[in-house]
Amino acid sequence: MSDMERLHRIKYMIQQRKCVPIEDFLDELEISKATFKRDLEYLRSRSKADIEYDRFLGGYKFKDGSDINKIEMPGLWFSEKEATALVLMQHLLSSLDQAGLIGPHIEPLTAIIDGILGQSETSAKELRKRIKVIGMGSRKNSIENFSEIGAALLKRNRLEIAYYSKGKGEDTNREISPQRLIYYRENWYLDAYCHLRNDLRSFAVDGIRSAVLTNKKAQEVAEKDCHEHFAESYGIFSGKATQRAKLRFTPEHSRWVAGEHWHGQQVGSFDKDGYYNLEFDFNQDPELIMDILKHGSGVEVIGPVSLKNKVKAELEKALKGYA
Repeated sequence: MSDMERLHRIKYMIQQRKCVPIEDFLDELEISKATFKRDLEYLRSRSKADIEYDRFLGGYKFKDGSDINKIEMPGLWFSEKEATALVLMQHLLSSLDQAGLIGPHIEPLTAIIDGILGQSETSAKELRKRIKVIGMGSRKNSIENFSEIGAALLKRNRLEIAYYSKGKGEDTNREISPQRLIYYRENWYLDAYCHLRNDLRSFAVDGIRSAVLTNKKAQEVAEKDCHEHFAESYGIFSGKATQRAKLRFTPEHSRWVAGEHWHGQQVGSFDKDGYYNLEFDFNQDPELIMDILKHGSGVEVIGPVSLKNKVKAELEKALKGYA
């Protein structure tokens, strides 16, 4: 932890907890008492922070009536427009993170930004109140597992996981080499090399029951190979593309679909009658079929025949339910 980060952390801890014992500073910041005393003196003399020791409460706190927003913290300084952009970015990230995986880790940033904008007419709290992000289809994830996954990605070590596959309804124990973490359609996924299957796999984070960081070095996979396996196929159902989807949307549905991103290498065009033709490569089709079905009669599968037959079968089964 850098000196600047430590100073901000001390201010944040007192601001959040009101009164903090010295032992908490030493444990959480992993510093000596001498280092804490030097940081405290810097905050008092250079940053004009009115911090005092309360013998009755047994900890350090801001003096009653002191203005926390006037504390001159070291580090980067932002104009009001730049700080406003930071507020919007932080709030959008927190709002999208419905599972609460990142939120707890960016709270210190929130406090710093609030301090920067504290004296402006448009406060950070007012901005957050005026922006609402509604997440759909997010699933609950484990913060503990997320932390282990993050550590494995940074240290480039393997993970031992207990994984539940919703598609197959089965539990397996695996050793994996994490490659990257993906946020897709309101949920988190981990792209990794699976040593059980000896191949690349994508794991839903909410399906990871437990995760243990090992001392074994992760098996590195070239970015090009990851891209071919995970990015060229449709959606999160990865694998090297083996088929090409050809869809035809009615003029009414084309107004929306023409502006949508379905695939990184998609090709779309309008015909003379206003229909929108969309083509892209894919491998596995469960997610693709769901996206096609939500357009109902507004789309027709031109090819391949196997995809067309699967969509047709799903529509027939749905129709039977209303018989």
